[in-house]
Amino acid sequence: MASSLEENLECPVCREIFKDPVSLSCGHSVCKDCLKRCWKEKEKLCPVCRRRNSKDHFTNFALKKLCEAFIKERGEQQQDEKFEEALKPFKRKLQHFEQVKEKFEQTAKHVRVQAQRTETQIKEQFKKLHQFLEDEEEARMAALRLEERQKSRGIKEKIEALSREMQALSETIKATEEQMRAEEASSLLNYKAAVERIQDHPLPEDPKLASGALIDEAKHLGNLAFNIWHKMKDMVSYTPLTLDPNTANQSLSLSGDLTSVIEGEVKKLPDNPERFISSGKFVQSSEGFDSGTHSWDVQVGDGVGWRLGVFAESARSDIWKGSWVLAWIGGTYSARSGSSTDLDLKKKPQKIRVTLDWDRGKVSFSDPDTNTLIHTFTHKFTEKMFPFFNTWCNKHPLKILPVKVCVTVEQSS
Repeated sequence: MASSLEENLECPVCREIFKDPVSLSCGHSVCKDCLKRCWKEKEKLCPVCRRRNSKDHFTNFALKKLCEAFIKERGEQQQDEKFEEALKPFKRKLQHFEQVKEKFEQTAKHVRVQAQRTETQIKEQFKKLHQFLEDEEEARMAALRLEERQKSRGIKEKIEALSREMQALSETIKATEEQMRAEEASSLLNYKAAVERIQDHPLPEDPKLASGALIDEAKHLGNLAFNIWHKMKDMVSYTPLTLDPNTANQSLSLSGDLTSVIEGEVKKLPDNPERFISSGKFVQSSEGFDSGTHSWDVQVGDGVGWRLGVFAESARSDIWKGSWVLAWIGGTYSARSGSSTDLDLKKKPQKIRVTLDWDRGKVSFSDPDTNTLIHTFTHKFTEKMFPFFNTWCNKHPLKILPVKVCVTVEQSS
């Protein structure tokens, strides 16, 4: 519609909107300046139909007002378009911010879920510890009460035996005194006989408190906290690594104690910078190492496909540019660091031990059940290395195995 109107308002000579339009006797209209140029060079012919004009031309005020209104409207429209064009980056930025805000809100919701889940697990762990301490306290109090009853019964028996001895002595004394009063006190013979009867009656030994009659406080209180803590190690486990759920690909599921991973349903998780999303079904350890020797055992079982290894911190965006990996893919074992090398294993291991010797620049993989070395990489490490795990099996998880906890008491020098 606007295009058709614009065509009707165009000067047939300059092909622009009329400026001071004039109308000729033939009925055609042109710009005043365009008409002057045409008539200056040629006869007074209409530039459109080439007819001679017998009358003077006149200004077409109606057409002029219409053109001015059209030019004004078009100018305003162009201004609006420029304004809209200028606002486009801001609108795009606002739209992007709205998307980011939505992600942030989802992240805040996820943080609340994480906090609730973590709080529940912490409470469960402390509940177990509290129950252990309560049971331990009850057992130790029961042992104390049992010893108290035993020691009290022993002392009571001693007291009862002593009472019987005292009664017997009292009766002997009383009988002798009565006999002496009944006989002739002046009779020396009777006196001697009475003395002999007393001397013939043996005196009981002095009662003594037996050794161990008291409560063995040292047994109950000595190193009490240490002994409880030492006993507590049997109910806890320690794994050398902990999986970081904030790095897990959305298709992986981690156990509650963060020691095993398996492929599961795709979950809606925050797109945080640490998370492996497009790079693969990876999850890394929360711990990284930049010195020393570190080792961890992983139960791989009969999983259909997995990768284990370490990667350099700088290779997070493209893990294959800085990683040292042992893989089980399509029935073939391979070692990969840049290029891939197939391995010929005589026995399918159920566990894999990964050992990182950062200082010597070695990463080795072995079978801990047979103590068989599988493969060793050598490289000069210059940055922090992170263990990582990759699986696409939904039946057999990769599980970091606990290590034996030992308590050693050393004499201070």
